[in-house]
Amino acid sequence: HPSQLYQFALEGVELFIILWLFTRKPRPTASVSGLFVLCYGICRFVVEFVRVPDAQLGYLAWGWLTMGQVLCVPMVLAGIALMVWAYRRDAAQPKAA
Repeated sequence: HPSQLYQFALEGVELFIILWLFTRKPRPTASVSGLFVLCYGICRFVVEFVRVPDAQLGYLAWGWLTMGQVLCVPMVLAGIALMVWAYRRDAAQPKAA
């Protein structure tokens, strides 16, 4: 599989479109960063299914989980946490009239 093209399509074009659509309206500080980290982690996790695993590592668990996928899990969780924090912080701030 041409994993570089999949990465370009998912992590480049698709992620750009998602972020562009998301930023068309004003958003809380750090929410765009959170969405980027979240979506990048998901896209990377998906692309890892068609990539050849590192020769020195191989598959880590269940015959399909690679190191790249393992490292994507904290990235997705960090993206979710950042977005939750951004929206909660924004909701707690008083709105200007």
